[in-house]
Amino acid sequence: MSEPHSHSHLWPGVPLALGSAVLFGATPPLSKLLLNGVNPFMLAGLLYLGAGLGLALYRLLRGRQAAAGEAQLTAGDIPWLALAIGMGGVIAPVLLMFGLTLNTASSSALLLNLEGLATMAIAWLVYRENVDRRLLFGAFAILAGAILLSWQGEGVAFNRGALMVAGACLAWGIDNNFTRRISATDPVVIAMLKGLVAGVVNVGLALAGGALFPPASVIAATAAVGFFGIGVSLVMFIVALRHLGTARTGAYYSLAPFIGALLAIAILGDAVTLKLAAAGVLMGVGLWLHLSERHEHEHDHEELEHEHSHVHDEHHQHHYDGPVSEPHSHWHRHAPMRHRHPHYPDLHHRHGHG
Repeated sequence: MSEPHSHSHLWPGVPLALGSAVLFGATPPLSKLLLNGVNPFMLAGLLYLGAGLGLALYRLLRGRQAAAGEAQLTAGDIPWLALAIGMGGVIAPVLLMFGLTLNTASSSALLLNLEGLATMAIAWLVYRENVDRRLLFGAFAILAGAILLSWQGEGVAFNRGALMVAGACLAWGIDNNFTRRISATDPVVIAMLKGLVAGVVNVGLALAGGALFPPASVIAATAAVGFFGIGVSLVMFIVALRHLGTARTGAYYSLAPFIGALLAIAILGDAVTLKLAAAGVLMGVGLWLHLSERHEHEHDHEELEHEHSHVHDEHHQHHYDGPVSEPHSHWHRHAPMRHRHPHYPDLHHRHGHG
């Protein structure tokens, strides 16, 4: 058995969540370069198909090596996966598309920030993830920065379109929390299936509306942006869920609009504005509050048996027949344990707080 690994409680969850936000934040400015002459629904579908097909190719090339390092989906995971894909890959995009046709662009941009709020609210209220005032202030500072960034000088129009956009955000929030339930399994397979389903749905809707496929060069460029900005980003998001829980991952992910705005300045030549600076300050404060969080107390681990990718750290002191290469995945048992260290609501710390 290898020696226990010791590392910061921030690693690897926080870098993964931030990396996911960076890749996803880069998608809008890059997509804007491709949007000229391409139906928006078709573009969304091609982005998701690029993510799904790219991850399918990656999974095929890695084969058994990929399977050995991650737990594979079981029959008990399928309902959660189906619900997550149905909510995030079918219902949410359809609601958003119809909502955008009935609502103003500025109002919709503001309402889209509800996804982060819905993700965190469900995690805190339904799944009882631990939250304190510091975390709340940090989350709302990040969300306030995102709202300010999308503010176009107009309020929210309360109409059927607004309700549909809000419904899409709620569906994505539910999707994120359902995905957390299966985050111990192979993230590439989960993201691949989500990308393929969402891609087929969006392309189907575009074709039904009379849209045509763009030139092959545009399809290839869009697929490449989708592979990194949606596919790889989603894989990183799922692994971050495994280590941080849904609320914290959702908060970090809410930084994506600010990252996108910075890249728009660099790539598209957009102007630096006072609004962008103020949003940056709010998000910076929120990020600092989250990064400086240190949740530490004496806690109990009940006996648990499950499978997921792991190394032999302080929570995984068990024997394994055969050569040990880490990380690896196999069914293993956790003996009851009581100890104290900084932690997040990850796979092994989903306990209650008095």
